Amino acid sequence: MKNTNKIIGSSINRFDAIDKVTGKAKYAQDINISGQLTLRCVFAMQAHAIIRTMDVSKALELDGVITILTAKDVPCNEYGVIFNDQPVLCGIGSSRKYADHVLYQGDQVALIIAENENIAKQAEKLIVIIYDPLPVISDPQKSIIDSSTIIHREKTSNILCKRNIRTGEVDDAFQRCDVIIESQYRTPTQEHAYLQPEAGIAYMHDGQIVVNTAGQWAHHDQEQIAHALQIPKERIRVIYSAIGGAFGGKEDISVQIPLALAVQRLHEMDIHRPVKMVWSRKESFIGHHKRHPFIIDAKWGATKDGHILAAEMRMLIDCGAYASSSEAVINVASVLSTGPYFIPNTNIDVVGVYTNNIPNGAFRGFGTPQVTFAAEMQINKIAASLGIDPVEIRLRNSIKEGQPSIVGTPLPTGISIERVIRQCARDFGWIETNGKWHRKIYQAKANRGSGKKVTGIGFASGYKSFGIPPDQCWAIIELHGTEKIENAVVKHGGADLGQGAYSVFKQFAAQALHVSLDIVSVDASDTHTSRNAGSTSASRITFMAGNAIIGAAEKALNNWKAGQRPAIGNFQYKPIQENNGDDAKADPYQLFGFGYVAEAIRVQVDLETGMIKILDLVCANDVGKAINPQQVEGQMAGSIIQALGYATLENLIQEGGTLRTQGLATYLVPTIMDIPENFKPIIVETPDPLGPYGARGMAEMPFGPVAPAIAAAVHDATGTWIDELPMTPERVINALQFH
Repeated sequence: MKNTNKIIGSSINRFDAIDKVTGKAKYAQDINISGQLTLRCVFAMQAHAIIRTMDVSKALELDGVITILTAKDVPCNEYGVIFNDQPVLCGIGSSRKYADHVLYQGDQVALIIAENENIAKQAEKLIVIIYDPLPVISDPQKSIIDSSTIIHREKTSNILCKRNIRTGEVDDAFQRCDVIIESQYRTPTQEHAYLQPEAGIAYMHDGQIVVNTAGQWAHHDQEQIAHALQIPKERIRVIYSAIGGAFGGKEDISVQIPLALAVQRLHEMDIHRPVKMVWSRKESFIGHHKRHPFIIDAKWGATKDGHILAAEMRMLIDCGAYASSSEAVINVASVLSTGPYFIPNTNIDVVGVYTNNIPNGAFRGFGTPQVTFAAEMQINKIAASLGIDPVEIRLRNSIKEGQPSIVGTPLPTGISIERVIRQCARDFGWIETNGKWHRKIYQAKANRGSGKKVTGIGFASGYKSFGIPPDQCWAIIELHGTEKIENAVVKHGGADLGQGAYSVFKQFAAQALHVSLDIVSVDASDTHTSRNAGSTSASRITFMAGNAIIGAAEKALNNWKAGQRPAIGNFQYKPIQENNGDDAKADPYQLFGFGYVAEAIRVQVDLETGMIKILDLVCANDVGKAINPQQVEGQMAGSIIQALGYATLENLIQEGGTLRTQGLATYLVPTIMDIPENFKPIIVETPDPLGPYGARGMAEMPFGPVAPAIAAAVHDATGTWIDELPMTPERVINALQFH
């Protein structure tokens, strides 16, 4: 067997890199099959209304239109990530009650199957729909108090879900505090802005409806398609081609059910032709979910020596028109709301409400960027009020092994928040003197800049859970050969969203099998060849897939030694959740793994224009074990750049349920001109006891601290706190004028 000692922990080139940079790689929109038809979605473009009539007769008469599907054509007209509250098509005659109600602009009302896109667009103009407008609720605060307008008619209020956490005696603790900081923070909606818009092609093959698309969980797509079409899931095959980014935005269904429904109906019409659909950027902006905007009222109190005794967090969350993954996002946000600190007395109240805005769902960080912004702003304000260094105050309050979190149970072993704080601070110029941390060179305000531009330094830290408890992941390994292993095939359902997951799958398999990478191949994201591996989200895929692949490799090797040819190993990994003793307080949302991060940032603020320029950024991220350091650094950089957009640039505007920002011409994402002049990623490795070769989830963690670190740096430069994101030039100028 070839020596494989250097496979894990080596920056091995991604095997798909050349195909992607040369254009050889096939994305769903690149796939064309002879005789294919075009499928086009008709969007309601109404924020809230009842469909009274829909006439498609003129459109059906257009030469080249094959058929038009409406709500009555969907066997089971519902889908959803957690629960099915969203109709596939809104309209009359649906199997779902109230499906004639349109709840946001992106609700789909018809599917046009035509010979080509031009004909489909002409047909759309011939469809006549009469809507009765209903009152629009776009403000989450109004959504709670306006009982006269219930968005989901089957409910009694617009509240989707609540979460409350109580620890200790908050009122008594505030009485003992020397400083109390109260602030309101507002975080924005954010667009995923992935390069590849939603696309797919579907066809019949061997009695199965095959859907080739881009998503984050092939087996869940399969289940949702089968449910909507009311056929056994074995008759649905979902395949993912190359995926051009997702960040949580492709976790929800988009084109999958419409494509499968179109193929099913054509088959019933004895038409056996493939169907393809590609959304435009505008359709993508309107049609897929966004990041949840939060309104957070925070009240934190500390003693004069900087120990935080109490925290209250009241959060109002705009879930948009449908639930998507809001309930899970709210659970994560509430549990992580006070950051990686030991705060013995907490009151956390979270309410998620429906509005007529675009639904909000999974997005990198999954509720933590919003609460991290509030928590880190609070701790920075306490530090400033008490004259304590921001690094020092974090180290005084960092949660330690065995201390209870705000849900009453200790965090899983392997807490490394102090380690990442120290590493980041040291690399950015902090020093420890007589047991206390402080900046090496104190820059007085007069020395921070001259004239119109000033500079400042900010610090923030954070943590993020990984995994989706209760979690599981299947892997299959096949070993081919006679006397020796000549080929090893990893069959895995996990998706590669562009982060290099498939290459890491190969590294895990080669290491566990003690074979060369050259003989390992990956057959992934195909429900026909793999078993359910769970979603590629929540920073879970390396952790979960690694453990599953190692388990499958062990079984395959045992079968190989027993003479099986090919030798096949099937393994389902289920993480062991720590119960922390019989007397520990049970929590249904207990998380089994965490990653820890700290960041220091130096910015330049233009006092005339309000422009913020990122000069230096250091990020220390504990990844447990860097399976492929180059890819880890790439994920750190990508997360931070996306967070810079969230913090300073990206301003998605919805007014009265109408999306005003409908493309990348007006929705500004970071370019090469916006990235830090100097960026230093620091890979910290504190092995996770449960992780494959010690690896932790890590790709979301760097996102959270970016915005509060920038805000702290702006305050350091100008003396002004900015409590609302994004920190656009206009918002910065306004804050400076009113300071």
